[in-house]
Parts: sequence; structure tokens; C-alpha cells
Amino acid sequence: MARPVQLVSSVILLLCCAAAASASASSFDDSNPIRLVSSDGLRDFETSVLQVIGQARHALSFARFARRYGKIYESVEEMKLRFATFSKNLDLIRSTNCKGLSYRLGLNKFADWSWEEFQRHRLGAAQNCSATTKGNHKLTADVLPETKDWRESGIVSPVKDQGHCGSCWTFSTTGSLEAAYHQAFGKGISLSEQQLVDCAQAFNNQGCNGGLPSQAFEYIKYNGGLDTEEAYPYTGKDGVCKFSSENVGVQVLDSVNITLGAEDELQHAVGLVRPVSVAFEVVDGFRFYKSGVYSSTKCGNTPMDVNHAVVAVGYGVEDGVPYWLIKNSWGENWGDHGYFKIKMGKNMCGIATCASYPVVA
Repeated sequence: MARPVQLVSSVILLLCCAAAASASASSFDDSNPIRLVSSDGLRDFETSVLQVIGQARHALSFARFARRYGKIYESVEEMKLRFATFSKNLDLIRSTNCKGLSYRLGLNKFADWSWEEFQRHRLGAAQNCSATTKGNHKLTADVLPETKDWRESGIVSPVKDQGHCGSCWTFSTTGSLEAAYHQAFGKGISLSEQQLVDCAQAFNNQGCNGGLPSQAFEYIKYNGGLDTEEAYPYTGKDGVCKFSSENVGVQVLDSVNITLGAEDELQHAVGLVRPVSVAFEVVDGFRFYKSGVYSSTKCGNTPMDVNHAVVAVGYGVEDGVPYWLIKNSWGENWGDHGYFKIKMGKNMCGIATCASYPVVA
């Protein structure tokens, strides 16, 4: 039997190779065991992982997961710890899916992360949404469309990935701004999240530790604009402000707030105006969302509960359940191609608690 150091080196090498091949594994199917064992390389990989974690329950699922997502573990101890976390999360996914709910969970790149680790790297601190206590969105008598999906009009920009930084608020800000710009000027644009991370602290934002789109819109309005992504690229960590007015991609004339909790106002804005920045409370389990209309009895709906900002790009009804269609910032390989649906009505998880949209120039 190989010595522990040799075994770890072997496993790490195999995991590195898997990372290099991850792009070609996009069609990987957990339900197809023939595909999973069709090559000697895959059998060798699984054997190496199983040598470390043994033949425990979920061991083979973990080996396949590690290969699919190009996981790199630095030691036997770390692999065993990740396997224990993975097993706990897989049990959560399977038990949830057995309940016959309106949504389903699935394995994704976060399956070997603890909930605490996920909170630290992907969510912002709870924010005070006092700016939306009384909104300034004006309802009209116009008839709302029964369903809406702004992606069909071509103004919704591609899904991005915030990485290991609690900067969701910046992606919610740029997501609604990019849609507003495309709607106003007839062409797409990619705007800088990093400028907001580095430069917007004076407007009560905290970079990788959280912030609010409504406050970001105010920063952009009074700062003189937001640079393009190309001019001020994303690094995913707090940095020194390098804003240059020569590279401004968009300016904000004003922002419009939805009254706290008013889903009728939010639906009116999404249905008739444009995509809207929103925030809600993520609770454990949501990170594994795969399909359907999400709901939860564990999340709250007060201004102090919300911890994640996203973009509402539409609404509709699925199997009799009304939903909001939401663009996320965890990459296109998360959820439903980077999107999710959350139940409409009763301000589910605070989805209408911190909602606002920009007016651009």
C-alpha cells in the first residue's frame, strides 16, 4: 500500500487533471453509471479517492463529484473533512427532494462547503433597507402582462460569477444597470462590479462584506458614473479605488425604490418598466437549488433578514404556483443556468424588501 504522502500526491495530481478537463465534462450525468465508468482514467481517479475515504456510504458519489468540479484537496485530512460535509449536504438534498415540494435541489460546486463557509464567501452581511421603507415607484392603470421574461427582449446581460467575495450587491447593481442601458440605447454593455467594491464605501457599502444596490445607485449618481468591466476588471477582493471618469460606461440620473414588501409595486415595475434589483434571505438548502419554484418556512421577510442581492427579470406561473424569475450571480452552472424561481406572494424570503431600479443616461 502506498504511503500517505505518496497517496495524497497521487490524488492531488488526479484532481488537477480533472480540473483541466472540467470544461469537457459539462455533459456529465450523475444518473448514467455507464458514462461514469467508461474510461480507465475515471476508474483510476475514483479508485484513488476511495483509497482515502474508504467504501463508506456516498463515497462513490463524492469521487464523481470531485472529478466533475475539478476539486483540489491538499491533504488526506482535508479530503476526509470535505467528504463528511458532502455527505451531510447530499442527505439534505435527497431528503428535501423526497418531500414533493414545488422545487428540487441538486448537487453543485458548493456541495463540499459547510453552510458557514458558504455564508462567508457568497453572502453579504444583513443590510438595513431603510431607503425602501416608503418607495417612489408610481403605479398606473396599465394592464400587466400575465407573464414576463425580459430575457426574451434581449436586454438581460449574461450571468456572472461573484467568486469568493460577498459582492452580490454589486452584481445586482450592474445587472439592472446593464439591462437599463441596453433598453435605453439598444446595445449591450458590461459594467464594473470591482469599482463598486473598491469605491462605494462612503455610501454605506462594505465591499466584499456586503452592500445594497439602492446605495450603489446613489454612489454612481453622485460619483459621476460607473466604469466598464473592461476598463475596471473584477478581482473578487477588496482593493484601492481606481475609478477614472474617462472610462465611464453609464451614468445614473436617479433611482426608484419599491415600497418595502409591496409585491404589487414590484410586479408593476418588472412587468412594465425593466428588470429590478432585489434582495432576499438565503437559508441553508437554497444554495443547492436546481429547478422549480423555491419557497421556505425558515427565511424571514424583514429589512434585517436579507443577505443576498439579485435581479428580478420576470414572473410567471409554474404548475399553479406564481413565481418571480431571478438572475443570480453564482455562475451559469448554478441552478437553472444561473437563474432561479421563487414563490410570489407574502414577500417570500423578503424578495420585495429591498427592491429598486435605476434611471440611466
